Amino acid sequence: MTKSFLTACLATLFLSLAVPGPAAAAPAGPDPAVTTVRAFYDALLDSMKHAKALGIKGRYKKLEPAVDAAFDFPVMTRLAVGPQWQSMSDADHKTLTAAFQRMTIADYAHNFDGYNGEDFVVDPQVRERAGDKIVSSKMVVKGQDPIPFVYRMRNSGNGWKIIDIFLNGYVSEVATKRADFASTLKSGGATALAQKLNAMSDRELAGK
Repeated sequence: MTKSFLTACLATLFLSLAVPGPAAAAPAGPDPAVTTVRAFYDALLDSMKHAKALGIKGRYKKLEPAVDAAFDFPVMTRLAVGPQWQSMSDADHKTLTAAFQRMTIADYAHNFDGYNGEDFVVDPQVRERAGDKIVSSKMVVKGQDPIPFVYRMRNSGNGWKIIDIFLNGYVSEVATKRADFASTLKSGGATALAQKLNAMSDRELAGK
C-alpha cells in the first residue's frame, strides 16, 4: 500500500465523519384541531375552578374570548338555521350569529358553575371527514362514567374551529338546534328567532 493511497483513505474517512448526515425528523406536534379544543377546555376549567368568585356574569366575561376563538359561529348558525339562511339578509345573518354566540357562551357560564375535580381529556388521534376533522374528548367526573364530547372542526381560514358538537358522542347539537328553531323561524322569521335566543341568554345570565 503506497503512502499516497493511505493518505487518500484517511482523508475520505475524515470527511465522512465531519459532514453530518440528514437530520432526524422532529416529532410531530399535536394536531391544530386538538390544540383548539384543549385551549377551550383550559379556559373552561379555569372558569369552573373560580366559578363562585366570578359569578355567572364573570364566568361569561371570562369565557367569551375562549369560546369565540374555539367556535365558528357564522358556520354553526347557518347550519342550525338551515335552508332559510339563504333567503335572509346580511343584517339578519349578523343578528342571528350574535344571538347564537351569546346563547352559547351563556350556556357554558350557566351550566359549568362549579368545580369538583372534573377534568377534560382530549384524544390526540384525529379523524378526517369530508375535509373536516373529528376530535374526540371526554369529561371525567368523580364517581360517574366519563361524558363524551365529540367535535367536528373546520378550517375557517383562521385556524381549526368547532362547527358542531356531538353530545354523548353522537347527538348533534346543530341538528337539535335546527329542530328547536324551526317553528320560530316559520312563524316569525329571523327577528323572532334572535329575540328567542337573546331571551334564553337573559334568563340564564339572571341565574334562572
